[in-house]
Parts: sequence; structure tokens; C-alpha cells
Amino acid sequence: MKKLLAIASLLVVSALPVASYGWAGEIEAPVAANWGVDRAHTEINFSVNHFFTPVTGTFDDFEVTLYYDADDPANSTVAVRIAVASVNTGSPRRDDHLRTPDFFAAEQHPYITFESTSVRVTGDGTMVARGPLTIRGKTREIELPITLLGVQPIPPEMREMLGGAEEIASFSAKLTIDRGDYGVGTGSWVATMVVGGEVEIEILLEAHRK
Repeated sequence: MKKLLAIASLLVVSALPVASYGWAGEIEAPVAANWGVDRAHTEINFSVNHFFTPVTGTFDDFEVTLYYDADDPANSTVAVRIAVASVNTGSPRRDDHLRTPDFFAAEQHPYITFESTSVRVTGDGTMVARGPLTIRGKTREIELPITLLGVQPIPPEMREMLGGAEEIASFSAKLTIDRGDYGVGTGSWVATMVVGGEVEIEILLEAHRK
């Protein structure tokens, strides 16, 4: 597919406001750097060509655990788990087909996962998270470029409405993968010929910290 977490907030960080997940709780990081992901303002989108026409989609069900260290971003970590069955391209018939063994095999491989093992700073507000991406039971080491879109304090009069959050941060993450590396749509000559090999993924993430 040509855009799969257009995955940042990131395959960092894109539905309930100020939701924090314990799925990747094994990640060790300072408690003070733990950010709750606002799923109402987070998206994990993708795009892939059908012949020459880009087809876009999203995943409606996902979990993101984010530890962001503003003073030293290299200490940050991110983990994403996406429910494959929640794929949504706006066409129920196509979505049902994507869930089958022709593509994602959602029953046998219900999750797409990414967990950073390192983060390196590449510029002012930019970084790259490295770690394993697993799709359909196949794992490849990837580098996920992440951009910090902004950080700002929340005015005191708005904090109660946002569950006591004192700061807000937004991120985007983009990468391109080859679906063939993960065995998605490679078992059918029709899927191989009709659907583009490259998938663009974009994660748009908003997070709060108390």
C-alpha cells in the first residue's frame, strides 16, 4: 500500500481524549515523560496505488504508548499496535477483501506493531525512531522519520476540561514500505498486478502531559 501508524504521530504517534495505554508498558522511561495520546486527534493513514490511482485508507482501532523527553529527544520511545480488522478505505467490500488471506489475513495476524529500540535526533524538531515493524507475522527493521509539529502549555482555564493535562505536543511520522516485504497481497497475481507495491504511511499524533 502507498501510505500505511499520509505511521506520526508516529508509526509515532495517530479514540478517546487523553488516553494512555499499558500495552507497551515494558518500555522503560521516566514517568515524567509519559504522554497520553489523544486518539480523537490522532490518525494512522496509508495510501497505495490501484493501477495509477492512489487509494487512501486509515485504521480506526490502534494503541500508542509514547514517552517523549523534550530536553533530550534521544531518550524518547514509541510503541504502536494497530488492529488490522479496523482497516477503513471507505469501501466495505474492499475492506473485507483486505482482511482476507489475499492481503492482511486479519484473523491469523490481527495486529500490526512497531516498537522503537532507539531514537536519534536529526535536526531541530526532527528525529528518527528505529525498531521492528511487524505485519502479517513478518518483521523488518525500519527507520521512522518523526517531526515535532509543536509543544505548548495548556492555559490553566482549559486544564480541567482536558483531564488535568498541562502540556500538549503534536507529531507527524511518515515512511514508505514495500508490501511485498511483509507478504501482503503477494499470493494472487491479480493483487500483484493491480495494486502498487509501495505503501505510504503517515501517522499524525496529538498527546497531552499532566
